[in-house]
Amino acid sequence: MGMISANDLKIKGVKAIEEALSQDPEASVSVRGQVKYIVMSNDQYQYLRECELEAALAESRADVDAGRFVIESVTKHIQRITKLTKPNKLAA
Repeated sequence: MGMISANDLKIKGVKAIEEALSQDPEASVSVRGQVKYIVMSNDQYQYLRECELEAALAESRADVDAGRFVIESVTKHIQRITKLTKPNKLAA
């Protein structure tokens, strides 16, 4: 992964990012020697986003295959999730 110092970014601007990304799909931006940010091209971001969505879809399919789902009306669903989000009065 390419490294861009905050000073390089300040002096060169976007050109520093372009140079770093010409060698690697991602680059880190360091501030006082510590990596603070990661930059990437929009294409790389979209690719990673697609990977996240594919992983979520695979997890959902596995839940369905394992029977971890509920079939209910909208009203019942709202009642059920409302109960889940209410603080437990006995725990207080």
